Amino acid sequence: MKSINQLASILLLLFIVSCNNTPKTITNLEDYNSYLEVDEKEMLLLAEEDLEFWEKKLEKEPNQFPYLAKTAASQSLIFSKTGNIEALAEAEKNLIEVNERTGYNKPGYLRSLARNYISQHKFKEALKLLEKAEAIGENLKSTEKMIFDVYLELGNYELAKSYLEKVRKEGNFDYLIRLSKWSDHRGDLDAAIKYMEQAMAIAESSNMPSTKKWIYTNIADYYGHAGNIKASYNHYLKALELDPTDAYAKKGIAWIVYSHEKNADEALRILNTITKTYNAPDYHLLKAEIAEFIGNSELKEEELKSYNEVVSNPLYGDMYNKYNALLYAEIPSDTAKALRISNIEIENRPTPQSYDLLAWTYYNHGDAEEALSVVEKHVVGKTFEPKVLFHLAKIYKANGKIDEAKSLKEELLESGFELGPLMLESIKNI
Repeated sequence: MKSINQLASILLLLFIVSCNNTPKTITNLEDYNSYLEVDEKEMLLLAEEDLEFWEKKLEKEPNQFPYLAKTAASQSLIFSKTGNIEALAEAEKNLIEVNERTGYNKPGYLRSLARNYISQHKFKEALKLLEKAEAIGENLKSTEKMIFDVYLELGNYELAKSYLEKVRKEGNFDYLIRLSKWSDHRGDLDAAIKYMEQAMAIAESSNMPSTKKWIYTNIADYYGHAGNIKASYNHYLKALELDPTDAYAKKGIAWIVYSHEKNADEALRILNTITKTYNAPDYHLLKAEIAEFIGNSELKEEELKSYNEVVSNPLYGDMYNKYNALLYAEIPSDTAKALRISNIEIENRPTPQSYDLLAWTYYNHGDAEEALSVVEKHVVGKTFEPKVLFHLAKIYKANGKIDEAKSLKEELLESGFELGPLMLESIKNI
């Protein structure tokens, strides 16, 4: 009898442990499935009709250069709805022409072209345009806000901070979202969320759908990073209520389904519905990661092949350098490619994240000492991005800095949702 009771106790304990290790289901198919089935052709058709309208106006009155800017705006909208890089490139051509016609002397047009360059990760080119706009001075605060954004992307943090002070206006939406971004950069996620929540209250009171949608997807990301998965999910849903075609919000839900709930098949189903109408290269990489998680090597190779085919389009320029460098770094025969791309990124954006690409390439090439030299000089204490910290932990361990590696390991285990199941398993082995 005693042995039976002991066996029952063991089974009960195993059941409890199993229950505790089973992730709590947060998503509900009924919440989001209708958004996956929405006919996105209607929204795209409206954007294309708008583009056609302005193109015809321009054809009839070619001297009316404002029509070029209107045409570019329609093309930019098509890019945001479809991921079609050709549309973004055509928008750039039209914005260059309108600036040429106005002698690069209209800050509004300079800012429009700068936004296009930011989308293409041409941050240095964007900065030059914004400096022209700043010198002219018209609507100066709008220019200064964008200069902050660009300096943050370029890793020039002292100048970014100075421009944040220039646009300081307590209780102002544009200031709050930038203060939130600055707080996130400094590793203060609680403050980043606090300021984004304040901005969200302003957006909701103003009741502008596009602003609310933007804030909902951004704060959903922050909530996810903080481990508040339920709040993250709810805000992606709020974004979809405003725009049922929002690919980013759907991707966010797919990540929750995959990373938190470990439901790979459902995550792939969501992603496949998105990519029927929205095509961006990184979606192939996410599908490849999920395929690896479930052990489907055939699907993984298929998605990686699709990714490589898409990014071979020269119009992408340097937009996917980070992804390419990370992929090549872990393929021994492609180390030279990874080194070349990493150095291009450092030239374009000398940020800790760019130097991390170089260090990670050295590490995978077997040069752990050189990797350590790079991170100690350019990365340590300068970024709090979990993926970078994961690379740092691996480099520390390879160099015998076990205590430092273990310290980062504890921190990384708390970022399991953000990093995903595959990386979480690697963290456990640090």
